[in-house]
Amino acid sequence: MSTSYKIDPAHSSAQFVVRHLMITNVRGAFSGVTGTVVWDDANPSQSTIDAIIDATTLSTQDATRDGHVKSPDFLDVAQYPTIEFKSSSIAPAGDGELTVKGDLTLHGVTKPVTLKVEGPTPESKDPYGNLRIGASATTKIKRSDFGLVWNAPLETGGFALSDELKIELELSLIKS
Repeated sequence: MSTSYKIDPAHSSAQFVVRHLMITNVRGAFSGVTGTVVWDDANPSQSTIDAIIDATTLSTQDATRDGHVKSPDFLDVAQYPTIEFKSSSIAPAGDGELTVKGDLTLHGVTKPVTLKVEGPTPESKDPYGNLRIGASATTKIKRSDFGLVWNAPLETGGFALSDELKIELELSLIKS
């Protein structure tokens, strides 16, 4: 039997990690994660995930950098205010993990991605009587696959930003 859950935006987040100047990682986070998960514990392959990230909520802990990443050089949040994910298949991957495949729409480009998911956790009741489950997910994408090609060559060789983005999701879900 499947159960419907809503993503709790107050307790969920989406983050990315990108290599900067070939020497360190810079993180960015989005706080506006919403959507629906229909979970079938007995048959996970019948489950579905639809999630939307509000790209305008981006924070990298630096206002100048945030403005640049939100600009047409990168996310162009004025034209593409959301990032969306819709699952196409969900399969157990052993040890409380799942492999979730689906379509990621970023910067107006839709590409297939595969998420490695830990969870979902067992259902528990929060202090307000809501039933919740949680999950963590990770994947890697190439920025260039989604038209995010801005970069700057470095005097010492290489580029200011790596093409690879690591994506990390933390989701808290409330039973509908």
